[in-house]
Amino acid sequence: MFELDDLRVARDGREILRVDRLSLGAEGMTAVLGHNGSGKSTLMALLARQMRPDAGRIMLEGRPLDLYRQKELARRVSFLPQRLPPVAGLSVRDLAGLGRFAWRGALGRMGAADQAVIAQAMCDTGCETLADHLVDTASGGERQRAWIAMLLAQEAPVLLLDEPTAALDLAHAYEVMALLHRLSRAAARHVIVILHDINLAARHADRIVALKASQVAFDGPPEALLDPEVLRDLYGIEMTLLPHPGGPPQAVVA
Repeated sequence: MFELDDLRVARDGREILRVDRLSLGAEGMTAVLGHNGSGKSTLMALLARQMRPDAGRIMLEGRPLDLYRQKELARRVSFLPQRLPPVAGLSVRDLAGLGRFAWRGALGRMGAADQAVIAQAMCDTGCETLADHLVDTASGGERQRAWIAMLLAQEAPVLLLDEPTAALDLAHAYEVMALLHRLSRAAARHVIVILHDINLAARHADRIVALKASQVAFDGPPEALLDPEVLRDLYGIEMTLLPHPGGPPQAVVA
């Protein structure tokens, strides 16, 4: 889906992201890991065209990202930022319905087909019983599922999510990641997600890209990441792997 070539982003004279070549979006779910300040959110903002690189190019489906009109891009790529905007007074159904703006526009009237897409998005995210509840009164996990329903209603094949589990407790984090994993298996949908948790990424992702010092330091399957030497090189600390029934081993600080 995405092809990145010779990307450079600098701020205040300091290079904050450097990507020589990287392809993203071909796998079901790709997790992007790295320290704070490693360039993860910058990379995500570039893919979502929330910012432009200082040098290099980004191609989406063989076409320069800059050449897409905004509505056209919204039909190909949906983006959930880390800091979500306020939605006071909106129900879960209302929020999911915002995803149809890519197809109808702010003033376009929604028909039966749009309502069917919205209902399916809420069903797929397990929040159909919350349809009439205010988003602001929902739990953290319920709110994230409502926002993801909005992404699904957008009907874009690529979903970009910047740390969707950051404000969630462990149970809700695993719930959201399991949901994203299921969605990545359906309807030729591709999920690219920024995470901090190594074990969460290893359990749910098909591919992991790790950034270090603003550059790609690892790119491969989860089982290749779960190696004490690889983890030490990435994070600068000793880690050990503990067996975990029913899943990959768990990385813990030694």
